[in-house]
Amino acid sequence: MSVYSQYFQKSKVFLYPLLQFRKGLLYVPVESFICWNPKYSMSDAKFLCLYVAERNDKFTFFEKDLLFSHPLFEKYYNLDNKHHLYIFNYQKYKNDVEHFKEGHYSKFDVKTKNIILNFFGNAGVIANHINTYLHPDKYHKLYSEELEVSLDIILENHELCDKPDLIKETFDTNFYKKYDLSKTNSIPLTSQNTI
Repeated sequence: MSVYSQYFQKSKVFLYPLLQFRKGLLYVPVESFICWNPKYSMSDAKFLCLYVAERNDKFTFFEKDLLFSHPLFEKYYNLDNKHHLYIFNYQKYKNDVEHFKEGHYSKFDVKTKNIILNFFGNAGVIANHINTYLHPDKYHKLYSEELEVSLDIILENHELCDKPDLIKETFDTNFYKKYDLSKTNSIPLTSQNTI
C-alpha cells in the first residue's frame, strides 16, 4: 500500500458517508463543506453539499426522493440554475464533527467509523486508505517504513491523515461557480473505487 499524499476535501470522505446514501447514485455532490460564513459557523454542526446539475425531471426526482426527504435535511439554497446547496443538520454527530475539525479521525465513535467503512467497502485503494485513517494504530509501522521516517514521529502524531483545511471546508459564495463536474479533483463518491 502506498501513502496517499495529495490534499482531498476531508468532509467529503469522512462526513458525506454519514448521510448513508449508497454509492453509485446518479447525482453526487461535487464538493462538501462544514461552514458558510456568516450563515453557519464551524460550531453549528452543519454539513453542506454542493451539487452541480441542470434542473430537469431526473434531478428534481432525485432531490425530492433523497435530499428533501432525508431526516437530517434542513435547508436548500438555489445558487443559480445549475448550482444547488443542501444543508444537513449533523447535531447527532456533533462529537464526531468536533474530532473531524481537529483531524482526530481515529476518535470517531465506533458506529460512525462503521458507517464510513461500509460506505467505502472493504476492497480497493480508497477502502484501504480509509481504514488506515480510522484505525491508525494498526498501520503506524507501515507508514513509518513507507515515508521513511522514525516510528516515534508517526506515533507522536498518531493520526495518519492530515487535518482538514478549514478554509477549503468553508463554502464561499464568491467562488462556488468554480465547482463544476469537469473540474472537480477529489475522491469520487460514485461506485468507482480508485484514487
